[in-house]
Amino acid sequence: MASSVAARRLVARPVLLARLHTASRVQQTANVTGVDTYKYIPGGPILPGTVNDATTFPPPSKSHGSHHWAFERLLSAALIPLTASTFALSASPYPVLDGVLAVSLVIHSHIGFDSMLVDYVHPRKFPVIGPVAKWGLRAATLSVLVGVYQFNTTDIGLTELIMKVWHA
Repeated sequence: MASSVAARRLVARPVLLARLHTASRVQQTANVTGVDTYKYIPGGPILPGTVNDATTFPPPSKSHGSHHWAFERLLSAALIPLTASTFALSASPYPVLDGVLAVSLVIHSHIGFDSMLVDYVHPRKFPVIGPVAKWGLRAATLSVLVGVYQFNTTDIGLTELIMKVWHA
């Protein structure tokens, strides 16, 4: 036990001396050049413009975010009777109901994926991939809405497709 402590002291001493020598060289070069930008600070430098900066928070508001939350819950709750009524009435005589179901499902999926991106791919942590993922989701949602529109107007529609696959 005592030999391992002595060995650690022997190994740690040159490392400590090298750190102190580097720190004094940094101070000397900063004083020679007259630039105090890279001055040695015990405990490490705190550079402005990095993750060390404080986050600016928006002013508190009682209703901030409540509209989004209420819309998400209303849409989720409305999908249950909407799905049941669409399948009960059949999509052939009521194509508008089939279109409303399809658009509601796409919007519900978009809100879910957007919440995932907001939680896990935050633009502050991922400054490049965060906005790219958000715009990719918007483009994918728009293309799915165009596809759903074309499928419901020129083909059999979402409900008829599900019924045919169910009975196949």
